[in-house]
Amino acid sequence: MKIGIDAFGCDHGRSGVGSYILSLVRNLPQNDAIIDLFGPELDRYTYTSGQEKASYSGLSVSDSLLAERIWHLLHYPRFVTKQKYDAVLFPAGVRLLPAFFEVPSVVVVQDILSESVKTSDDTFVDSLLRMQLKKAARIIAASRYIRDDLVNLKVPESKITVIHNGIDTSLFYPHPVENNEAVLIHPFSIRRPYIIYASRVAYPGKCHVELIRAFELFKKKTGSPHRLVLAGSDGINAEMVHREVLKSSVAPDILLTGYFPHQNLSELYSAADACIFPSATEGVGLPVLEAMASGIPVACARSGALPEMAADAALYFDQNKPEEIADCIERLVRLPSGENDSLRREMIAKALERSTQFSWASCAEQTIRTLDSL
Repeated sequence: MKIGIDAFGCDHGRSGVGSYILSLVRNLPQNDAIIDLFGPELDRYTYTSGQEKASYSGLSVSDSLLAERIWHLLHYPRFVTKQKYDAVLFPAGVRLLPAFFEVPSVVVVQDILSESVKTSDDTFVDSLLRMQLKKAARIIAASRYIRDDLVNLKVPESKITVIHNGIDTSLFYPHPVENNEAVLIHPFSIRRPYIIYASRVAYPGKCHVELIRAFELFKKKTGSPHRLVLAGSDGINAEMVHREVLKSSVAPDILLTGYFPHQNLSELYSAADACIFPSATEGVGLPVLEAMASGIPVACARSGALPEMAADAALYFDQNKPEEIADCIERLVRLPSGENDSLRREMIAKALERSTQFSWASCAEQTIRTLDSL
């Protein structure tokens, strides 16, 4: 069986979908399937360098979303016929799909589609999106929350398979942390102690503004030396978050890193006192699990797929209430009194145990099995 994996729309490995493809390829099971990734020539070595289980077919397409969409609409049918694929996997979900699936295809959905439909004023695009999903042979939902969201959008539940993403344990594990005043991760020197929120900086869905206000409440109440590290590239309406930082009374203690290399995130997590994750629109919430695997306690929003991922291994808050977020911060960070040490130890132990239940090897095996079944 020859399987094609569409590597378009993955931001050259620097997005969540890009990380998904990298992890999937590294953990492909040993079987008779022939795996061939296809995408921009620019990414010839991004996903398959040093990998013997997969090949790569590079294509000369301009590096823009519009050009890639046009290629899928006009040139994909001829390409897929020429390659003689038996099945195709679309990891970027609905972002880039052909008008017609020439061979049995599986679409991976890692976002809450009802959110994009709700905010879109293009009914034609919305209708086309649902039509494409219904034409796919199978849909892989990265969480039960996403599956339920798709069913609410009238996608037949019978064609949806839930396969959770995994955690790269070669990257995310409790790194030894020396008792230094700062953690040095090139090109950053970040003063400790700090709490961390690693996510694309976007407004309003990621709730950075609410976290900044909560951090201010926490600082005023406790007088703690903690800093707040916001690690992530700027996304939609990021200027609103930057503006909130500038006007905050604790602005000197808030650090916006911009894009932070994924391979260094575990080091950043391990040196943090806690991960606070207030996003209201998470279909997967993988950063929460990565923080847990790195050995720090986590508090997150009682929203989206986060309770499904974290279960009882995190504290929960209403992301719209900064005072609840501030309370969770105070309960999880190291305090001079040490009064919350037992809760910290308990949450760290639960977090490490929970993170072991998400494996990329299992994800890759289930994904290939789903393609194989076509």
